[in-house]
Amino acid sequence: MQPPALAPLTRAFTRIGLLSFGGPVAQIAVMHEELVERRGWIDEALFSRGLAFCMVLPGPEAMQMCTYAGWRLRGVPGGLIAGALFVLPGAVFMAVVTLAYLSWGQTPFVEDAFLGIKAAVIVVVARALARMARKTLAGVQAWGLAVLAFAALLFAVPFPAVVLAAGLFGYLTANGRGGLEPIGWRSTLGTAALWTALWLMPLAILYATGTQPLADITAFFSRLAAVSFGGAYAALAWMAQALVETQGWLTPEQMVDGLGLAETTPGPLVLVTQFAGMVAASPGGTGAALIAGGFTLWAIFIPCFGLVFTLAPHLEAITAHPRLAAALKAVSAAIVGVIASLALYFARNFFFSDGSLSPDSLSLPALALSAIAALCLLAARLSLPLTLALLAIAGALAGTLW
Repeated sequence: MQPPALAPLTRAFTRIGLLSFGGPVAQIAVMHEELVERRGWIDEALFSRGLAFCMVLPGPEAMQMCTYAGWRLRGVPGGLIAGALFVLPGAVFMAVVTLAYLSWGQTPFVEDAFLGIKAAVIVVVARALARMARKTLAGVQAWGLAVLAFAALLFAVPFPAVVLAAGLFGYLTANGRGGLEPIGWRSTLGTAALWTALWLMPLAILYATGTQPLADITAFFSRLAAVSFGGAYAALAWMAQALVETQGWLTPEQMVDGLGLAETTPGPLVLVTQFAGMVAASPGGTGAALIAGGFTLWAIFIPCFGLVFTLAPHLEAITAHPRLAAALKAVSAAIVGVIASLALYFARNFFFSDGSLSPDSLSLPALALSAIAALCLLAARLSLPLTLALLAIAGALAGTLW
């Protein structure tokens, strides 16, 4: 298929950015629906390989997958457009709601509307998971890896260990031998050096000019970006502990509120870092909060572009190697189980008010809204934007009536 022009590519990734509610699982589902099913720009095998590749990189996997998809379609310009459009709508939204939060706190009406949006997200994730399982899990071995990955996460096995074990299993059990094509180290190292310099330049300027506390805030999130293996949830668990207990920049209640906002606004879940940076700098006023949010976004997301543009050109060479291709295929199968586990976690906390699976904590509004979302998306086959709008209205009404 002929690669799309930049104009339709921009429209497609704008749509993805505006509809990417609910954390990485839901965002990957939206990407899959838009790029694989609706437009047919990327086939299932390429999507699975790209997702497996992004899952083993440090940083937010959904944003990296978006950047990788744009790069595959239109090179570096496509990757920049896709990655930026995935982040920017949510970043603007997060800046506005964080300023509102700092001024007025949370409002029940908005929370009720987002309850409806979450209900639609539950259905989107379930539908995408079923489709990915049907197309990715071919054979007993693939199903076994998915089930084992699902069980491992239920028993709190670290995400990196699950991915590493799946990849190692695929590598060791593969048939065939082969060598990697030669890698152009000069261009690879040049790309890595360029993006590393871009990433660290603002931090160097802040420290050189003695701009506090912006320098400390930017340094903290730069360290987070460098060590955020294990997906968004693993990175945010460490971040929450460090911000509250070590740095003392946020209270536990503020951290929970920030995570809630990030879960229910468009864009990657790690936009909670923007919230945290803004709250940490808010004693300096609105201007300081907005600037800190901007530096936080730079520290978190610039490495994502650098990693994808540095390593993605070698992905096809890796998949041409029989054992490495088998390793990526095994990781792809395990990721279906990972997504199922995260989807279960999301659903449990949505349908049960305390996440305990106790019948007493079952949320009837959540059940009713999810049923409406299923009717809209699966029976009536309404578009996702229309469904989100209808469910936001239904959520607000449910909050008023219940």
